[in-house]
Amino acid sequence: MIAYLYLEDGSMVEGKAFGAVKETMAEVVFNTAMTGYEEILTDPSYRKQAVVMTYPLIGNYGINTKDMESDRIQVECFIVKEACKTPNHYQCLKTVDQFLKEQNIPGIEGVDTRMLAKKIRSKGTMKGLLTYEPVDQPQKLLAQYHFPKDVAKEAGTKQKQVHPAKGPRIGLWDLGNKKGIVGALKAAGCEVVIYPYDTSLEEIRQDGLKGLLLSNGPGDPKDNPEILEKIKQLIGTMPLWGICLGHQLLALALGADTFKMKFGHRGGNHPVMDTTSEKVMMTAQNHGYEVDSKSMPHDVTVTYRNVNDGTIEGFRSEKSRIEAVQFHPEEGPGPVDAYPIVRQWITVIGEEE
Repeated sequence: MIAYLYLEDGSMVEGKAFGAVKETMAEVVFNTAMTGYEEILTDPSYRKQAVVMTYPLIGNYGINTKDMESDRIQVECFIVKEACKTPNHYQCLKTVDQFLKEQNIPGIEGVDTRMLAKKIRSKGTMKGLLTYEPVDQPQKLLAQYHFPKDVAKEAGTKQKQVHPAKGPRIGLWDLGNKKGIVGALKAAGCEVVIYPYDTSLEEIRQDGLKGLLLSNGPGDPKDNPEILEKIKQLIGTMPLWGICLGHQLLALALGADTFKMKFGHRGGNHPVMDTTSEKVMMTAQNHGYEVDSKSMPHDVTVTYRNVNDGTIEGFRSEKSRIEAVQFHPEEGPGPVDAYPIVRQWITVIGEEE
């Protein structure tokens, strides 16, 4: 079946439908990772986004369901050059096509994904319309689409979860959390308490936490005023950490500003420099917003910067006991250079006691 992808700049690409047959509109972004498509498909940070994979062959090792970052596919649409139909891996259970069909997620293949990525880099993130019949005035339809403001509220768990352990009790505020973050905390020996989006301050304060980590998640950090207000009230009461969206929210709570990037950072090969040691790590990233460097309070230390564009990739406030990173230290998917960061955060708690 022929599929058509219309972009808000007036361009259209024609390809072949795979996955579910389902018309949809979404924000179109690209990811440069060569592997890890199962993690990308199931990452809640991609909620309501159509993801273009720049690597030309996707699905060659199939889907194993062990590498899922959540319990379902989160992307709105999957755009690839070629979807492998005969994967080969001992853990493979199904093809990407089957995986998408099972969860009613559409895809389009046979398109020039390199061209799409270059177009997005040049013109910025755009709205996209996936359909199966030519459309006379797609721009009118796209003009009516607005990215939802409640995606973080929808992306996370709806019930409190506890993963018992003998180590320090750490809270994880789920704004679209990846399972890899839970795994990193458990690997550090922590008892992990996962909180839904709408958890009250009273519950968090009464749970005897040694620290609270704000997770990654989708959307604009400024669309979460309830969470932001609660964070401000928690500052100083316990150590606070943040990853990705959590990083942005903590920066806002300290008085900094955030804004939407032209096309974001999404992939597994982003170089980040430690501002103290000047050591460079390769990191996995997935975000479309950044913290404004000029707005960062003077008593906050920038701990990491992106080598490519100089954007803030991490900060620390010793006064407020806050530390956060924009990239993903839980290694899902991508390089493992930053993996020790979560363990370092937990080690500091032990030293304080």
